[in-house]
Amino acid sequence: MIQLESITKSFALGKERIHVLNEISLTIEESEFVAIMGPSGSGKSTLMNIIGCLDKPSSGHYYLGGENVSNYNENELARVRNQSIGFVFQQFHLLPRLTALKNVELPMIYAGLSKTERQGRAKDALTKMGLEDRIGHLPNALSGGQKQRVAIARAIVNKPKLILADEPTGALDTKTSRAIMEQFRELNNEGVTIVIVTHEPEVAEYANRTIMVRDGRLQSVSAEEWRPSI
Repeated sequence: MIQLESITKSFALGKERIHVLNEISLTIEESEFVAIMGPSGSGKSTLMNIIGCLDKPSSGHYYLGGENVSNYNENELARVRNQSIGFVFQQFHLLPRLTALKNVELPMIYAGLSKTERQGRAKDALTKMGLEDRIGHLPNALSGGQKQRVAIARAIVNKPKLILADEPTGALDTKTSRAIMEQFRELNNEGVTIVIVTHEPEVAEYANRTIMVRDGRLQSVSAEEWRPSI
């Protein structure tokens, strides 16, 4: 599903070159549930951005579903993001003037689906998230957990094989965080590949594998039989 080969990422700062990622090689199989952890400034968010085709590596190769996306232009990367990847963020990124239904419809507008199909699939996704009674609500009328479930519905509505979540429980209380992680676990059980960036060990426990990043390098990659958090 995901194959990174000697990925580096650097940028110029004055006369210096800052190296954010150094020779990252990593494989994530289809239907895996992976957590990426690391201290602030470790490079984990940059790694997530490259996996999500939001940024391009300075060198190395990135294969997504067998497709070498390393040197794609912005239009090609946008196509890959729309067709193959669902995103969930800490701050939800919902448009405040659109209802839950309209927010979930957005990726399908970019994909060119008809209004009838958009509405049907958006309603199905929101129902799957237990929000059938919140379809017409604006974001400011929703709780934090409900907003995140709308964001997950938006992420899955185009039926991606990969969902990337960046600190998806960072703005939520403990009880709501557990409910959101159960949603991710259910999606993973249905065959969706899940990659989560988190600084919370109790969130990482939901994953089958935890990848530790430090100073732009993979520090460790652990794989254990999945155990639910208590």
